[in-house]
Amino acid sequence: MSTTSLPVASTQDGTYPRPQLMRPHWTDLTGTWDFAIGAPEAQPGDVAFDRTITVPFPPESAASGIGESGMLHSVWYRREITRDELDAAGAASEPDGRVLLHFGAVDWEATVWVNGVVVATHRGGQSPFVADITAVLRTDGPNHIVVHAVDDPEDVSILRGKQDWRDQPHAIWYHRTTGIWQPVWLEVVPRTAIAGLGWSSDIPTAGVSVEVEIAGPAEPGAWLHVELRHDGEVLADARTRVLSRFETVHLTLPRQTNGQQHEELLWSPEQPHLIDAVVRLESPSGTDAVASYLGIRSVAADGTAFLLNDRPTKLRAVLAQNYWPESHLAAPSADALRREVELIRELGFNTARVHQKAEDPRFLYWADRLGLMVWAETASAYAFDRRAVTNLISEWTSLVTRDTSHPSVIVWVPLNESWGVQHIAHDPRQRALSRSVADITRALDGSRPVISNDGWEHTRSDIWTIHDYEARPEVLAGRYGDAASVEAMIAGFGPAGRRISVDGDAGTKPVMLTEFGGVSLRPANGTDWGYSTADTPAEFGDRVCALIAAAEAAAPLSGFCYTQLTDTGQETNGLLYDDRSPKVPIAAIRAAVLGQ
Repeated sequence: MSTTSLPVASTQDGTYPRPQLMRPHWTDLTGTWDFAIGAPEAQPGDVAFDRTITVPFPPESAASGIGESGMLHSVWYRREITRDELDAAGAASEPDGRVLLHFGAVDWEATVWVNGVVVATHRGGQSPFVADITAVLRTDGPNHIVVHAVDDPEDVSILRGKQDWRDQPHAIWYHRTTGIWQPVWLEVVPRTAIAGLGWSSDIPTAGVSVEVEIAGPAEPGAWLHVELRHDGEVLADARTRVLSRFETVHLTLPRQTNGQQHEELLWSPEQPHLIDAVVRLESPSGTDAVASYLGIRSVAADGTAFLLNDRPTKLRAVLAQNYWPESHLAAPSADALRREVELIRELGFNTARVHQKAEDPRFLYWADRLGLMVWAETASAYAFDRRAVTNLISEWTSLVTRDTSHPSVIVWVPLNESWGVQHIAHDPRQRALSRSVADITRALDGSRPVISNDGWEHTRSDIWTIHDYEARPEVLAGRYGDAASVEAMIAGFGPAGRRISVDGDAGTKPVMLTEFGGVSLRPANGTDWGYSTADTPAEFGDRVCALIAAAEAAAPLSGFCYTQLTDTGQETNGLLYDDRSPKVPIAAIRAAVLGQ
């Protein structure tokens, strides 16, 4: 495959489903599919596909064309793959290649058939999976995909996040998302091909490393070649022989040995520099080439400071549910993901805490490109049992692997507010899970801080995080404006009556107020929910800005996260309405966030 046809990954248009491993040919399979509800024990040939659905929108949403928000346990999808779609995915240029069928996310358990043969099974509603369908494709007739998704809305041992277990949404929980909710797509790759990339960087040594996963037959005499570019200039290249399915290539950036030039390549919200990369796998049977990008930056918790590129940085974050009224957890379009990032930056925030959801990688691409730090979290289970433990570890480790190369991701959050570990203060098994999943995260990626349980009842967190929905700005200012008061809280009980630490750890760490605010602007119909309520836009703006100003001025805090970005269903405590229009002038919120 020629590298001249490769896209430039750092300036892509945001539609490619896997933005850090791009090929020039692929086919989007979203759009109209046949659809059916029910038949949990059926085989594909027995299902009566009696309607159509627009993929990737969940059937509970209006955008899907279905709009059935009840308790869906079992759903079926069917679609034909045309010859033109196979050719567009690369079959025309790679006739002996392998045809891969990709799913961004299917909630929760998926079985996939192609031409009546099972090609994939997967559990985990947020994590991607792929099927090699080469062997089952027909050359003399139609090819059909069938997907069966099973998602028990009453199963509280699976990672469900904000999906309500009741028939109708209540309080802070929303309509469910069942089945396909992220892109489905085809690509054709060589017999031996690049399957995954994991980028890392080290600022002091001006080093970049990439771990390359290789799929397909092992071929003696294969080589990997990696080239890094910035603004059209070659920064570094390296070549290494392939001896296993996983090879790591190390590169040094000579340009950074000049101390002042060192700063020119670092990624930050103010200067989100991205480095383009081309990775080539050269083997006797041919060449596979992919485009990628990375960001060079470091993050750390050091004493009371959060460090970005070795400098203290205050996180000014907003909690983002990333939920849309017409499409629920699925974004209504690729452009909507870009707009979400733009709105957060326009409001003055430098960080988003994507809450109870592992977001579409295309959102992370725009965060990388536009300079938005991301507090990466997963949906929680609500039960503590063996199934919940297994589900959390399996899905979370897959997500960390998926997202570890994004420079925008600065913190990992596997648990929130003791959801799924409700008795962590008293149950040593629940504390063991919290500690273990935090340590597993560090084992997978030692370059970012980890929060063992955001909000309270920390075990092995690298940052003290506190949730506090005090409605009076003056009380909030007094509670967090004095270092002695903050230290006493960390050593004892927090505002929700929960211990801040449950394992005896009282060490010096950065302190962040990672949920506060939650002011609801009461709608005309009165069916609102919030932590406190304002009756007019003017009152809403005054109270929100006063609360943000109190958190921004609190010297002991290394960061804060306001709840929340947009109204979501009955939870009307967004800075924006659910259509993303502002409740008060954006400039007023921005000034409060920036302390102006």
